Amino acid sequence: MKKYLAELIGTCTLVVLGCGTAMLVGCDAAAGGGYILTALAFGLAIVASAYCIGNISGCHVNPAVSLGVLLSGGMKGKEFVGYVIAQCIGALIGSGLLALIFKLGGVTDMTGGFGTNGLGGVNGSAIAGLLVEIVLTFIFVLCILGVTSKKAKHGSFGGLIIGLTLTGVHILGIGLTGTSVNPARSFGPALVALFAGNPAPIACLWVFVVGPFVGAALAACTYKALEK
Repeated sequence: MKKYLAELIGTCTLVVLGCGTAMLVGCDAAAGGGYILTALAFGLAIVASAYCIGNISGCHVNPAVSLGVLLSGGMKGKEFVGYVIAQCIGALIGSGLLALIFKLGGVTDMTGGFGTNGLGGVNGSAIAGLLVEIVLTFIFVLCILGVTSKKAKHGSFGGLIIGLTLTGVHILGIGLTGTSVNPARSFGPALVALFAGNPAPIACLWVFVVGPFVGAALAACTYKALEK
């Protein structure tokens, strides 16, 4: 149960810091500042969580990462299910907290949808969005599997490396899909947006579930082949 609670807290932290920053500063690539701040917020949230709960649960805070670990033999199926449930609950709590804070504070949500993911950057193309999420998740999960390998020789810098990689994939992906690479991170804001009367994010949520899972599975298979 401690592992599941750690994953819940870590995912909640990721959503609050990452999506909260996006809501506050916006993610307009033309403006630039908010775009970079959002990418850094997601990356730094992972760095903080990695050094906080990494020794408890491994700090997956992402169902796609958990799938990669599962396929690599790092966890059992029952544990995987528990992780995913905890991560989704954490994302939902984080999104709910943001909705409450922004409503009580009268703050404008610059994203217009609680930091949800969308297909606006790829002109509504689900196929293009799916490809973006597969590629970015593949890069992210491949990095995690390499960094957490017993053969890795990076000392205590693993959390920083993973956080910087997440920042990197966000720098490319925000302008295309808002960057998910994490089904839980997409699920929480989309559900809160639906309750707030905005059904658009939930309609394309499947892209941000299927894409990351496919990317993670490909990363796991690739790393296993490279490691042999």
